[in-house]
Amino acid sequence: MINEKLSAKNVALIVCFTALYTVFGFIPISPIIGLPGKTITAAAIMAPVIGIILGPYIGTLSTILGGTIAFFAGTFSPPSLVSGGVTTFCSGTLYFRKRSLCTFAYFSLLFLFGFYPFVGPFWLYPPLMWFQIVGFLILISPLQSKAIENLNSKKVLKLFQAFFITSLTSTLAGQIAGSLVFEVLAWPIFMADVDVWRATWQFLTFIYPVERILIALMGTLIGTTLHNILKTANLSSLLTIPLSKKGANKNAFFLEHSHICRTVNAIIKIHISILNNYQRSFLRCFSH
Repeated sequence: MINEKLSAKNVALIVCFTALYTVFGFIPISPIIGLPGKTITAAAIMAPVIGIILGPYIGTLSTILGGTIAFFAGTFSPPSLVSGGVTTFCSGTLYFRKRSLCTFAYFSLLFLFGFYPFVGPFWLYPPLMWFQIVGFLILISPLQSKAIENLNSKKVLKLFQAFFITSLTSTLAGQIAGSLVFEVLAWPIFMADVDVWRATWQFLTFIYPVERILIALMGTLIGTTLHNILKTANLSSLLTIPLSKKGANKNAFFLEHSHICRTVNAIIKIHISILNNYQRSFLRCFSH
């Protein structure tokens, strides 16, 4: 695991990946619906890769710095800035086996986005969230567990699958965070009409899944290549996960899932309580 102290090597990595992220931020790949003139850039492809290589803290710092530079250069929007940071953070936490933290962040963002007052997709068009929910189910499933185990695999196919699954769940978390920022910024000043919001959610229902799969796929191609280059250059210490002891993998696997299930259960209870409080406040507001 990377030493989180800012050693000379870590500073050099931050500078290099900040520059790389900034450069990718100048390459548009898709328009942002509802923000004319703003685009999703190729930086979205690098965000999960940076998290896996540098970890959740140093990696997120790199994407935030690079995103800030791109923002002031006019190529980044606020949703893109936040999305990149969240994506890197989630991929980094997964790589370093802090999946409970990633699960909490993902579910919280999904909840806040879906139940955002008046214009959240839960109120207007729930089917929009289908692929985001699929991403959450993957995140808490054995599929993600196997991906974490295989992120240092020497087998090409296993490494590819591990990078793809981790990149997909991470980039979906980033997409949710960016969409939440979009809700906060656009309603009610720039998009006050609820029908426009409903039409936007309907339009995006099958667009963002394809977009996120392509981003995860391209990130996987870059990530696996960079992974092999770093190992060839004797920098494999940057990519080392503390693995379970031989013979204890099976028990560790089940213990991890037991912990994940308890975490998800606690998260659901917390958010149901928040929703109940929100509904009571909402009803009181309209009763007046």
